[in-house]
Amino acid sequence: MTLSIVAAFWAVSFLFIITPGADWAYAISAGMRERRVAPAVAGLLSGHLLATLIVAAGIGALLAKSPLIMSLLTLAGALYLLWLGIGMIRQPSTPQAGQAQVADSWFRWVWKGTCVSGMNPKVFLLFLALLPQFTDPLSTWPVPAQIMALGALHGVSCAVVYLLVGFSARAVLQTRPGAAKNVSRVSGAVMIIIALILLAEQVLH
Repeated sequence: MTLSIVAAFWAVSFLFIITPGADWAYAISAGMRERRVAPAVAGLLSGHLLATLIVAAGIGALLAKSPLIMSLLTLAGALYLLWLGIGMIRQPSTPQAGQAQVADSWFRWVWKGTCVSGMNPKVFLLFLALLPQFTDPLSTWPVPAQIMALGALHGVSCAVVYLLVGFSARAVLQTRPGAAKNVSRVSGAVMIIIALILLAEQVLH
């Protein structure tokens, strides 16, 4: 891969990352819980890594050709986002010191983050359409290795942006519990809207 190809991919990838969506909403909700940003972002990155591995293994192209599998994936992802969004609206998060509930464990935040990004069919389809376009069949690197390298670059950019979003949310909102609740509700609404769009697309198709 040439430097120009890598730079072009990074530019497209970065535009995708800085566009607010379900990942941003989840990072913001984690930012309003003490010491939950890192595991939440780790979960989000795990979902992106999973999508990269699937595309690199060549399984992605097979899955994309199966309407039933893609429909089930979309349905599962949409319902999960809908469930998270409703929960955030019903019980909006506020920054509080000393929160250490069993149900609020690091593992839970990692797992939920993995599901948010890993079960988002838009992420998977974007990777399927984007990553192969920036590979070079004539390169000394095998195509799967190139896809993994590009996916790793995307992951680094995701980590930087999502950590900034999460920690910034806490820094700005920790002294404003009222605003924090409103932001949490907005984040939940974003997840619900994305879920409804995904469900509507399935109905229309």
